[in-house]
Amino acid sequence: MSRGKRLQHILEIEEGLNTALLCYITGDRENLNTRIAPDILRIFYRHLETIGQREKISLFLYTRGGDVVTPWRLVNLIREYCSHFSVIVPFRAYSAGTLICLGANEIIMGKMGELSPIDPSVANAFNPQDPHQKTARIPVSVEDVSSFISLARDMAGIKQEEQLTEIFLRLSKAVHPLALGNVHRNYSLIRSLGRKLLELHRSDSSPQEIEDIIINLTEKLYAHNYMIPRNEAKNNIKLNIIEPSQQIEKTIWDLYENYEQDLQLLEPFNPSLLLNEQEQQVDFEATGGIIESHGKIDAFIFEGRIVRQGRQTPDLPPVNIEIVRQRWKHIKPK
Repeated sequence: MSRGKRLQHILEIEEGLNTALLCYITGDRENLNTRIAPDILRIFYRHLETIGQREKISLFLYTRGGDVVTPWRLVNLIREYCSHFSVIVPFRAYSAGTLICLGANEIIMGKMGELSPIDPSVANAFNPQDPHQKTARIPVSVEDVSSFISLARDMAGIKQEEQLTEIFLRLSKAVHPLALGNVHRNYSLIRSLGRKLLELHRSDSSPQEIEDIIINLTEKLYAHNYMIPRNEAKNNIKLNIIEPSQQIEKTIWDLYENYEQDLQLLEPFNPSLLLNEQEQQVDFEATGGIIESHGKIDAFIFEGRIVRQGRQTPDLPPVNIEIVRQRWKHIKPK
């Protein structure tokens, strides 16, 4: 890991923004990705104990999302160590990443910064079966269920209670009632979490102003993969977006590109390339995520084994890949 160059960028950002900096990258490399999950909490705790109490702590964040409950706990943990919490978004901070941003006093976004809606998709044993993979279940979008009822009411003009009941009964035949119950719980959960995160620092905002932000991020963008640029986040959704100076923005982007290169985010993970012509089996380690501060670095490591299967072809050899272990691992500075 090219930590030396990153430390230089981290120090420049800390000095330029008068903050202590924590970096959290969940890699989205094809075939080797990580997501926000509760196992980060103890890692962050160790970093924060090293940083100690500060007036301001900033989180440099890149993520496609993950567990929607973890942001509430993570934001509260960071706030134990500071009175002012900010999130720096160099590029993507989607879904659960956007939830983390809602808990920040300010969101520092560069020109490439993107947030997303916070409406989740839920999956459990009662979800519809995937017709293409018998052991898999199809995730159900919380807002898709809500929109189905709105479709019947608003576009089809169905108003009578008996007709709406019939439509709901038809839906419950296609989607298990317990799956629908799970959808409703998550519908309520995501709104509650978003509201609580905003209330941590927006004491001067009215309940309606906070509710408008939640509605915008759950109902009014209409696609979970909608990309929210900083101007829209600031002027339409009314989040506290800060545009950094030109020099700080360049340093923020340079730091992101360092992580991008280190984690090989633009190159698909192809295990076949790890085997040479003479080898039948090889063990490997690959990094899928990083939590880093000035004093510590932890990496999410995939440990696995690649075994050649059958005869080698002129193209890439057929292989079998087995993940033996995946975990956060403390990396000793070189």
